[in-house]
Amino acid sequence: MALKAYFLSDIHLKSIEEPNAQRLLEFFRSLRSTEEITHLFLLGDIFDLWIADHFYFVNKFSEIILELRRLHALGVEIHYFEGNHDLYLDRFFGKELGFHIHVGPGYFHLGHFQIRIEHGDQMDPHDLGYRFLRWLLRTPVIKWVAPRLPSRFVVWLGEKMSKTSREYTTAIKTISAERAIEVIRLHAARAFVERPFDFFLCGHIHVDCDYRVPESDSARVLNLGSWHDHPRAALITDEGLTPNVLN
Repeated sequence: MALKAYFLSDIHLKSIEEPNAQRLLEFFRSLRSTEEITHLFLLGDIFDLWIADHFYFVNKFSEIILELRRLHALGVEIHYFEGNHDLYLDRFFGKELGFHIHVGPGYFHLGHFQIRIEHGDQMDPHDLGYRFLRWLLRTPVIKWVAPRLPSRFVVWLGEKMSKTSREYTTAIKTISAERAIEVIRLHAARAFVERPFDFFLCGHIHVDCDYRVPESDSARVLNLGSWHDHPRAALITDEGLTPNVLN
């Protein structure tokens, strides 16, 4: 089967009724109508809040889960990268649904392309406050406690943390879009030196960024931006990268 891999990031769904949720369902159903899709990569922050396997989230987004189950049943290889709004995904999406879960960057050889994929929340080495919080949330104690807390408390705490994270990301976007793009470029340059790639796809920072790596003749970096600005699904086939198939 020919390569046909889709990439989504930073949809930040709060409810199934919102327009972006319906747009996502429509997209998933369009994929289910064809057997050509081979991979689906979810680059994090698909939901504005998702913690472990709490029934509250599974029930709230059951329609989306159903479509993902159907895609997986068709043989689609699904990879989900943890973001800063969706955490401890292995408990449900990994063990229950059988998806591949990633807590950090990953490299994939798809077709004749070498691809680096990550959520993007580790790109800025100077953001020490967030990096400490990210480390703390992934310590064994917190990972053990979070799924066992009452759902009502998890939702209350998670919504407060999501609000803080969203305000922080928005501040980066509105105050310093140029700096945000520079963070992406510097990170991609370091990553390319460490291990060359053909394509580098990321999210987290809500800015559009699509450029060629100067150190390479063809390597390309794509930040998927945010669905709050415009819905986007990137596509990689044997012919190359299409930045958005939802135009």
